[in-house]
Amino acid sequence: MLAVFAIGFCVFVWWFGTGLLLWAQHRRQARAVLTATTGVAMVSILGLVWTAEDTGPWGAYLAFCSAIGVWAWHELLFLKGWLTGPRRGPCPADATGWRRFRYGLEVVLHHELALAATVLLLVLANWGAPNQVGVATFVVLWVMRLSAKLNVFLGVRNLAVDFIPDELDYLPSYFRRSPLNPLMPWSLLFGSLALSWFTGRAVTTTGFESLGATLVGALLGLALLEHLFLTLPVPDAWLWRWLIRRPKQVEV
Repeated sequence: MLAVFAIGFCVFVWWFGTGLLLWAQHRRQARAVLTATTGVAMVSILGLVWTAEDTGPWGAYLAFCSAIGVWAWHELLFLKGWLTGPRRGPCPADATGWRRFRYGLEVVLHHELALAATVLLLVLANWGAPNQVGVATFVVLWVMRLSAKLNVFLGVRNLAVDFIPDELDYLPSYFRRSPLNPLMPWSLLFGSLALSWFTGRAVTTTGFESLGATLVGALLGLALLEHLFLTLPVPDAWLWRWLIRRPKQVEV
């Protein structure tokens, strides 16, 4: 029963949190949005520090939510165009191969460096601490989002461009539509292997360790589901249409 609740909690946080992020990115009150999300990020960082030694159920849930809060701050900074990269224009039509990859990297470089620095800081700050749920949560989000970005760059069936904000209207020019790319099977394979490890930990351990593995494993499962949506002709944007009734259509 506790495992079912933990999985349901993770699904709700993923769904509602994504919806809240999409809602925030479309607000025109930029200063208020930045202030509010920065405040959430600061509280979330304190939550990660506070729970580092807490191996109770509340420690696991709070660490999980705190990592989500820090991640949401990074995502909003990117989606609002405040932290992207040195290149802020569409991909040239004649760009191919490594040249296209370099342009794509320049579009997101500052954001990716900030995420990598955050991962490093979280790992060092929680080194040796008994509660690693927050760190594991952020690392899973980072690795799976990086995998999704690379797959979209290489080519997927469903590009999920419905909610691309005006600030990043050039971003889809770096995407590619394709039934499948060589990276996707490996992403699904290694993601599934990692999920099986978390599932095994959740089943074979008890208490805090089982709960932590369940929360992080459920989040990884949702990330794999998002990868699968990229390969299907069925967009996942309908899950959040209740927030934005008329998502922007972008030609790719």
